[in-house]
Amino acid sequence: MKIVADLHIHTVASGHAYSTILENVTVAAEKGLEMIAITDHGPDMPGGPHAYHFGNLKAVPSELFGVRILKGVEANVIDHEGNLDLAEDRLASLEIVLAGLHTVCSPNGSVAENTQMMVNAMKNPWVDAIVHPGNPEYLVDAETIVKAAVEYDVALEINNSSLKVSRIGSKPYCEKIAALSKQYGAKIILGTDSHFALAIGDFSQAIEILEKYDISSDLVINTSVESVLRHLNRRSNRKSSVN
Repeated sequence: MKIVADLHIHTVASGHAYSTILENVTVAAEKGLEMIAITDHGPDMPGGPHAYHFGNLKAVPSELFGVRILKGVEANVIDHEGNLDLAEDRLASLEIVLAGLHTVCSPNGSVAENTQMMVNAMKNPWVDAIVHPGNPEYLVDAETIVKAAVEYDVALEINNSSLKVSRIGSKPYCEKIAALSKQYGAKIILGTDSHFALAIGDFSQAIEILEKYDISSDLVINTSVESVLRHLNRRSNRKSSVN
């Protein structure tokens, strides 16, 4: 399976990543990617950027070296109600919004509480994908999560970093989400969650899971630029339906 877009990438702005936007785009171009998303952590992450950072992403070119650059965020879920650490006007100005549970930002609870928190985040009309939903630090009811992803048209990430260097123990939970996504037709994204430029474009462990469960490219949105844009462009419709 060919993945043309890496939709989960961090820069030095996140406070614990080590490459610049320019370095990231350079590596993406060298690896033949057609699109990347700059998704630094929201401001509640220790060392993360101020909200103004996201307002000024318009200063970043939309394309460099033949690579389309999406300006986005990996927003932190900050409470059981699923609220995020960026105001709605900031979220609305971005091209892609990822949401994730992080131990320094998100309260932990029972499986039922964690599941509801993640579902609540999906209900946010600006959220495009839930990242690393297989994180064993936040156990959830995978079937409920996948069904909600279908209902709210939110993609679920298979995070390559979770299978390689972070969130140890994620693999069986990621596999369960992948298998259920195939069963119910939930959209999937593959993300490197790169915190250093050379990790960009390495989806090897995530692709192994797709192959193990015979998941077709039709469910994986970053197999083409057109598929990514089609998923992102549905946000205005979801916004209208919520109002």
